[in-house]
Amino acid sequence: MGRITRRCLAGVVAGALLIPGWAEAKDTVKIAFVGPLTGPNSPHGIGARNSAELAVKLFNADPAHRYQYELVVLDDECKPNVGVQVVTKLGSDRSIAAAVPHYCSATAIATVDVFHRFKLPMVVWAAVLPEITYANKYAEIHRVSGILIGQNRVGAQFMKEQGYKTFVSFADSTDYGKSMNKYFTEFTNENGGKILGNFAVAPDQQDLSAELTKIKELNPEVIYFGGLTPLGTRLRTQMDKLGIKAQLEGNSGIMGDAFINAVGPDLAEGTVTFFDSPPLSKMPGGAAFTENYKAAGFREPPEAYGPFAYIATHLLMQKIEAVGPERAKITAALGDVKDVPSIVGPITFDDHGQNITPLTTKYVVQDGKWLLWEDSEYASGKRKLLHR
Repeated sequence: MGRITRRCLAGVVAGALLIPGWAEAKDTVKIAFVGPLTGPNSPHGIGARNSAELAVKLFNADPAHRYQYELVVLDDECKPNVGVQVVTKLGSDRSIAAAVPHYCSATAIATVDVFHRFKLPMVVWAAVLPEITYANKYAEIHRVSGILIGQNRVGAQFMKEQGYKTFVSFADSTDYGKSMNKYFTEFTNENGGKILGNFAVAPDQQDLSAELTKIKELNPEVIYFGGLTPLGTRLRTQMDKLGIKAQLEGNSGIMGDAFINAVGPDLAEGTVTFFDSPPLSKMPGGAAFTENYKAAGFREPPEAYGPFAYIATHLLMQKIEAVGPERAKITAALGDVKDVPSIVGPITFDDHGQNITPLTTKYVVQDGKWLLWEDSEYASGKRKLLHR
């Protein structure tokens, strides 16, 4: 009787393996996404969340992977105090294996110590303040996006090549804006430019007329902006209202559809900026990402940093597949990332967890779209930047 029972049981098990619904269940691993999902910077957070979700969806579709992944999504509102609360919640939840956090540098720099305290490995997807990775040597902290130093170095050289000599700096008053102004000033001076004035305002300041009236009196050829899209939008629209005819120079903080959509294609036209990636169409896997994003049915665009959120999430899942979902093992695995292929090029982390391979690229708005400078009619001479 026992022999028959064993044979019957063996047959049931063998049959179950042939039925998809009876397949052995995989353990679920949770990865947290953190970004601004509400508030004025939400277009960037939502585009990045969508991109992270796409990475999880595509990874889960591969039956060869050991684990099933779940994305836990949290809103930091682009506010440091909220970010600290959110990351503290994540850190104390031992079911969270790792995190993909932050668009806003002011929020990211506030949470670094929290990630370290809870030994929660993370890969920043956007925030570009250098100190996020370089102020400390925390094993848990990593970043796939570039840092703002390269953007300002390339930008200063580019503006010199365009013949500009006089500048005004207009930045937000956060650590991010201060750092933008610091490196803008350093590299502009190195390239022989003259800075006529420096202005700093709170990111949520609505009326910029007092500062812009003084800027109009200084009459610079270029207004350099070191801040994020909402403030950059107010700056550009209020420049127009006051009749300020100066070239607008930005950085990664205004890169993306949100800036153009907010100010309109006419006011955005000719704005130049510097961002740490060539267009996706020119990058390995970029076309596939674009096609998959569209096929997924997301209503919102990925924005400039969506691809970085995608690769940060994908990188974490790759490492978890290799070493398992324990935080310490994931942290150790992230410490050995070298020439890992991605849709924005190879990723290599230095000894501070910083990706050292981003390619700083020049962009200009033409006909309502950000174009690679070299592909634009401005580069060919058919159109002209603002000059006096």
